[in-house]
Amino acid sequence: MQTITIALVGQPNVGKSSLINAIAGSNLKVGNFSGVTIEKTQTTLQYKNYILSFVDLPGIYALNGYSMEERITTQFLCENDYDLIVNVLDCTNLARNLMLSLQLTALSKKMLLALNMSDEAKKEGLQIDHKTLEQKVGVDSVSVSAKNKENITSLLDKIIDIYKSDFHTPIQPKENTASAQEHITKAHQIATSCTIYNSQTTMTQKLDSVFLNKYCGIAFFLFFMWLLFELTFRLGEYPKVWIEYGMGAVGEILKEHISSPSLASLISDGIIAGIGAVLSFLPHILLLFLGITLLETTGYMARVAYLLDGFLYKFGLHGKSFIPLVTGFGCSVPAYMATRTLKNQSDKILTLFIINFMSCSARLPIYTLFVGIFFPSNIAGSVLFGIYIFGAVVGLFIAKLLKLSVFKGHNEPFVMEIPKYRLPSMNLVVFSLYQKALMYVKKAGGFILLASMLVWFGTNYPNNPALLQEYENKVSALSQNLGPNEEKIQDLQFQLHSKLLEQSFLGRIGEWISPVFSPMGFDWRLCVSLLNGLAAKEVVISSMGVLYALGEGLDEEDENLQEVIAKNVSFPTAIAFILFVMFYNPCLAATAVFAKESGSWRYVIVLFVFTSIVAYIFSFIGYKAANWFG
Repeated sequence: MQTITIALVGQPNVGKSSLINAIAGSNLKVGNFSGVTIEKTQTTLQYKNYILSFVDLPGIYALNGYSMEERITTQFLCENDYDLIVNVLDCTNLARNLMLSLQLTALSKKMLLALNMSDEAKKEGLQIDHKTLEQKVGVDSVSVSAKNKENITSLLDKIIDIYKSDFHTPIQPKENTASAQEHITKAHQIATSCTIYNSQTTMTQKLDSVFLNKYCGIAFFLFFMWLLFELTFRLGEYPKVWIEYGMGAVGEILKEHISSPSLASLISDGIIAGIGAVLSFLPHILLLFLGITLLETTGYMARVAYLLDGFLYKFGLHGKSFIPLVTGFGCSVPAYMATRTLKNQSDKILTLFIINFMSCSARLPIYTLFVGIFFPSNIAGSVLFGIYIFGAVVGLFIAKLLKLSVFKGHNEPFVMEIPKYRLPSMNLVVFSLYQKALMYVKKAGGFILLASMLVWFGTNYPNNPALLQEYENKVSALSQNLGPNEEKIQDLQFQLHSKLLEQSFLGRIGEWISPVFSPMGFDWRLCVSLLNGLAAKEVVISSMGVLYALGEGLDEEDENLQEVIAKNVSFPTAIAFILFVMFYNPCLAATAVFAKESGSWRYVIVLFVFTSIVAYIFSFIGYKAANWFG
């Protein structure tokens, strides 16, 4: 049985993914091209006496090799072994799509034009003369509708016919095919000659008069973003709590049934806690990406990038950077994943670096604790709002600085299709969410699990049998002299836990680095809290509870913790601590996803060093300013 390898090529938003989904259903394999994070979709199916193997290449506007997607697609088409090209076009935007088609004909490969969205063309009253189109381009064509699965069989039959036929080099335009401007002219001439247009006002035009309005457009966008984040973090919080509670319960059960305390702690506090950390992010990721996917597939997101490109361009960012940056206020993990919409690698890396300056929700309890202690209640809300705004403003200026230095060079031109509004394919949306969840768990999960085990080891070793025996004797003596006294015994246990943590590897590291932070007044407890915050910002406050011998599981509303911090931490040190938390490295989960999306662990090291330097500088300045102004 012969295998036919088909390269699926087309511009963005022409429905390639929907078409391959309509052809193969659930028989899809999603992975990354070698060495890069850009996804590729492949499927193989048996049809008649052939095995049809489809490779869905990244959507591109031209074979120029400007963006990473263009380089990958061009390299595949020029160097890989395949039998024919299926060029997918949006037949409602034929002129623009034909520019790529004309470049593809120069590759001297067997080729077929798949005119997708024929159902939408009918609704708009568009008619395409296939014979004229085929004569002008020199390539056979077939009309299909991926959405309604129309003419899929005809497409497969045509593929086999072209594969079996003798190859004839397509007729090339007389003009220099290397010139993009001649391609543009030729594409418009062909589209005009073979298309009958209906001049009636479409639904897309009516909606754009509202959503692209220079006065109303931004207001609508802000409302949609507010709604998206409200739903994401309100609805996502319920399953997150259930997952954390469930994993915690599993850990406690294992502790009860494993005789070795060390092994029980490793499995429960290390491995199970690590798995819980991975899974607890999934609800937010899925809800957020569901919203983003729906906005993208309806055609709205392209319009948002168009509206905001001018403002972000002044700071060296791309219009598409806005969604990842806004997402960063909720959680850095899905924010990093959202940078996939950026085609230019330089713009993507720059956006990845700036996301950290958008304070994620995990930092909020820390802000709330310190603002509540050191600021009057009547201005606490304004101070909290100022923290978020200040972080975002610093991020924009840092972006400008990096663009003028590290990431200087040619800017990616803002070339983006403004597609027609359309209802999303639910099958495609569900499949996309499933793949994102699977890739997150597989890629980020292993690293987070390992890191959680290392943090557990760092906080539990080395053992101190003499200290343990000393406090065991104290508890025993207290029980004998005064009888059962739960409160005092609990205080002793808290003191023991604090001393053990101080003498642990992580505690020793905290004391070792404390001289570095002494200019801001940080003691070893604040230093260890910051170190634990590298694993997850959520544990900073609970770490303080342990370090100040108040117990575990404390939150920002605990009055004892507030009282102890008010006594042990000065106002300038509190300002410095807030500023350091604002800017230093994200949590392990976010770091793992950052590494995956950036494509190199070298960038992780750079991110850690860069954010640490920025955090230290602002923390030091904040400390000095607070001293100067009282």
